[in-house]
Amino acid sequence: MARNFSFSSKLNPSWAWMGWLVLLALPALQGCAFLSIQDSQTPSKISALPQLIWQPEDQLKWQSVKLPGKVSTQYTLVKLMSSGTGHASLQGTAHAAASMLRHPLRVEPDQLNDLAFSWQVSQLIEGADMALRDHDDSPVRVVLAFDGDRGQFSAKNAMLNELALLVTGEPMPYATLMYVWCNKRPLNSVIENSRTDRIRKVVVESGAGRLNQWLSYERNIRADYEKAFGEPPGALIGIGIMTDSDNTRSFAQGWYGTIALK
Repeated sequence: MARNFSFSSKLNPSWAWMGWLVLLALPALQGCAFLSIQDSQTPSKISALPQLIWQPEDQLKWQSVKLPGKVSTQYTLVKLMSSGTGHASLQGTAHAAASMLRHPLRVEPDQLNDLAFSWQVSQLIEGADMALRDHDDSPVRVVLAFDGDRGQFSAKNAMLNELALLVTGEPMPYATLMYVWCNKRPLNSVIENSRTDRIRKVVVESGAGRLNQWLSYERNIRADYEKAFGEPPGALIGIGIMTDSDNTRSFAQGWYGTIALK
């Protein structure tokens, strides 16, 4: 059974995923990103972080975040058979749809270590290319949001941050790092979001070679963040999952297993 620690009611704060979702759902800024909500309480520093584990049934209880004007992805618990073995999983099904499940927390930079997760995909999204603005869809994503000094934003990102505050009352995250399955981009490559360089995607699976297999990953958060952004990470302030096919107006389906912060 997952040990789902109740940090989120006390921890905040500046992971404004909701603000980003609303912003990027606007016609002029449309695209996929991962945002959070603010919490009015002051976050407490976690001095000794235990391992955090979320089973699929725990992920289903994460907050659903919808994009204005978008059909929502459907998330359901299923038992997926793979290689003769049944895997309890969270199934994401998107018919020209996009929405996410997300969970706020706060892990200080000196406590960031490894992230373990697993998933399965049965088919690629026809026409998807995560490096292209109007084709940026993925059957599976695991997303991390980070705090940081927004005073270092470029003029463009500062403008987007102000727009997020104006539209939603919440700032955008300092940085968002996604682990994705891409149709064609090279394995372990980093894709910069076409709307803002504060969202970057690490390709952990590419092409159709490992479809219909239950795949497990363990990634070092600090190393991946530094490779993607060229600087040390700030506090981890949120985690989420997302299956989306809204840009290609097509069908996507993926299955998520246990997610753990080690």
